[in-house]
Amino acid sequence: MNRKIVTVLMVVSVLVGAAGMYAGLQWFGHGPAAAVPSVQNPLTDNTEQAAPQESPKETAAQMEKIQQAYELISSRYVEETESEKLIQGAIQGMVDTLEDPYSVYMDKDTAEQFTQSLESSFEGIGAEVGMQNGKVTIVSPFRGSPAEKAGLQPNDQILKVDDQDIEGLDLYEAVLKIRGEKGTVVTLEIQRPGVQEPFNVDVTRDTIPIETVYSETIEQDGKKVGYIQITSFSQDTGKDFQEQLAALEEQNIEGLVVDVRGNPGGLLDQVQIIAAELVTKEKPYVQIEQRNGEKQRFFSSLTEKKPYEIVTLIDKGSASASEILAGALKEAGNYEVVGDASFGKGTVQQALELGDGSNLKLTLYKWLTPDGNWIHNDGVEPTIPVKQPDYFYANPINMEEEEELALDANSEKVKNVQVMLKGLGFDPGREDGYFSKETEDAVKSFQAENDLSASGKVDSQTAEQLQAQLLEAVRAKENDVQLKEAIKTLMK
Repeated sequence: MNRKIVTVLMVVSVLVGAAGMYAGLQWFGHGPAAAVPSVQNPLTDNTEQAAPQESPKETAAQMEKIQQAYELISSRYVEETESEKLIQGAIQGMVDTLEDPYSVYMDKDTAEQFTQSLESSFEGIGAEVGMQNGKVTIVSPFRGSPAEKAGLQPNDQILKVDDQDIEGLDLYEAVLKIRGEKGTVVTLEIQRPGVQEPFNVDVTRDTIPIETVYSETIEQDGKKVGYIQITSFSQDTGKDFQEQLAALEEQNIEGLVVDVRGNPGGLLDQVQIIAAELVTKEKPYVQIEQRNGEKQRFFSSLTEKKPYEIVTLIDKGSASASEILAGALKEAGNYEVVGDASFGKGTVQQALELGDGSNLKLTLYKWLTPDGNWIHNDGVEPTIPVKQPDYFYANPINMEEEEELALDANSEKVKNVQVMLKGLGFDPGREDGYFSKETEDAVKSFQAENDLSASGKVDSQTAEQLQAQLLEAVRAKENDVQLKEAIKTLMK
């Protein structure tokens, strides 16, 4: 199974990705979308929305108040001020009052950096981030990315970048600190839900290619099942999906698994193309709700279901556009969904130019599932909940220089070592964070099998080897219980 990592680097227009990528922004292009009904599409309509219900006189009074504040600060503040900074601060202040982690102001310099070198790849750590409760938060590390290899997980909060506190920075200022050249290392201080103390994670940046669809056939019990993994929704994702699905169908598959785990979203028109292949026209595959409550429903033109069953795989890293597809397959297709509840992003953003190179990425719409459900903050619930083994969720073991974990130690790090050992087949005797004699014996066995000094103590070398082998175990499809359940469901 190809686990290459991908992402989307397009900018400007409607965004349905979970937030700002480390390399760029996701957008919804203005080209024709598959199976869009002949009604005005709010996602491609650039007409202005209705202004707030205020009289012109009231609006003028409010603007005059802003002008007065600007003039007072410019002329009378104890130190000289820069007018550009005051204006940017005013815009940023308005955005902050929205308390919306997905609405963001980008000044000209920031916007320019996000539109550079977008043709085929980017250099970064490979993760989607957003703002949650004022903290830069991982939405999803991409599969096979440096972020995933380093052990970053959805909902990890980034507190510091290379020992620099990023509190108070907006999302894109923080992202620009995280980005960097291939081969360079960035140290992130992470606060993880359920973990008492923050810990550091070193991530080696790499080049992330733009490939989004991977497929193969899986044979079990004499039946052939198609498997398609969509890692994000990029400009050619729909076309690639169509081509690879056709190739699978030529092999007479008897079922299909659509895997959007760890998929942070992307271009909505690409979801439309894929939904048109899989969902019939009886129900809308998505509904878009505007600020006045009006809803527009979007339908496929497909008249007949596929001659095989379909199962969708989701997890907490499935966000936005991937949730739209999962919701469509669940409610409009009446297909099973296996895994964990998804991330829960039910809004759509558009990057609006402000005339000087800066822009305002603003939430303009809600999207609803075929049955009219708004999954914001809650996510798409699987019809068949399945958790991966505990070691899939193990925290990184970040060892300080010359630090060792040894007999009678008691810490969160020891607990993570125990979870990893058990996942790799070495019984630590317990998993509560106490370094027992059984844990020491398990460490010795692991070290002996990996040509390490069998001291029974966990140093940085042993920790690195544990994490490397654990990542291999997580990637091995024979250990993927969610995928196994999906195939089992298709076999019924």
